[in-house]
Amino acid sequence: MKIALGCDHAGYVLKDAVINFLKSKEIEVLDLGAYQYNSDDDYPNPAFKVGGAILDEEADLGILICGTGYGISIAANKIHGVRAVPCSSPQAAKMAKAHNNMNVLALGGNITKPEEVPDIIEAWLSTPFEGGRHLRRINKIAQVEKSTLNVMQQGGGRVVIFNHPLIQHKVGIIRDVNTSVKQFRELLQEIAGLMVYDITRNLPLVDAEVQTPIEKATVKRIEGKKLAIVPVLRAGLGMVDGLLQLVPNAKVGHIGLYRDPDTLEPVEYYCKLPFDIEEREIFVLDPMLATGGSASAAMTLIKKRGGRKISLVCLIAAPEGIERVHKDHPDASIFIAALDSHLNSHGYIVPGLGDAGDRIFGTK
Repeated sequence: MKIALGCDHAGYVLKDAVINFLKSKEIEVLDLGAYQYNSDDDYPNPAFKVGGAILDEEADLGILICGTGYGISIAANKIHGVRAVPCSSPQAAKMAKAHNNMNVLALGGNITKPEEVPDIIEAWLSTPFEGGRHLRRINKIAQVEKSTLNVMQQGGGRVVIFNHPLIQHKVGIIRDVNTSVKQFRELLQEIAGLMVYDITRNLPLVDAEVQTPIEKATVKRIEGKKLAIVPVLRAGLGMVDGLLQLVPNAKVGHIGLYRDPDTLEPVEYYCKLPFDIEEREIFVLDPMLATGGSASAAMTLIKKRGGRKISLVCLIAAPEGIERVHKDHPDASIFIAALDSHLNSHGYIVPGLGDAGDRIFGTK
């Protein structure tokens, strides 16, 4: 288990008691600051860092400390999927976990004494979530948490759904049977380009110095990260240019698969990847995640050739496809513009948009 820990200036003293207790339990700590006392530290900063660590699955749980635990929990709860509750007693921690499935414990540096920390944390960690009617209520809350990104767990792994108005507007047009081939191609590239901003969100940055027309300045640059784009032929080709417009130095591989019309299982006929695929962060492109067979097979081929960090980028997905991919590749993140209802008897996504390859190339 890994717990992300953050505090502002008012929680700095209590932070040591938390770290000492967690280490005594042999729990890994992701210390996100503050690292020294500074009265100018604002509680939203550690709240967003800890919430982000949970959102990005860098930590399983979180602990936040400010003066009362109230302000820092309010800030953390702005992050999708975070359920932060201020607790000043073991009973409060127990109830918050049992009824609210609290995944971020908030403590008050001006309220809680260091010697009270072990009992509060222990009550939180040892209490199971009761589910039942409490799960129903949490699910209702989750329904109104949707913002630009909707991040959820489905089929065992991470799924990111892009709810940005521009993307949703373009998805609506691309679904229309009356949308021309030209429009379809252009819109698919535009949607893929808009998705680039968040599929590359976690690329590491380093400081660099440049000379502006005024003076020298410290700027951010991507830390030599190597990217690979691998479309699944043929429909995946329609997304390539959209990504390359923003990451033009990415290498492009190709995987050829077709779906057997009787078994609906993928059959390989081509695979060409960058020679250093094992060093790259890989984005597999496949507009329609239906049964998940082709996408999963493509990811398996990449792993056999040394690829390690693989994400799947799709336009529309069905729950069956997500479940299949995460069953075979539980470590993969899936990025989609829309999650549809189900598959029909022919393996097509409902409501979907038909066969993406045919609509891109005008072959039907």
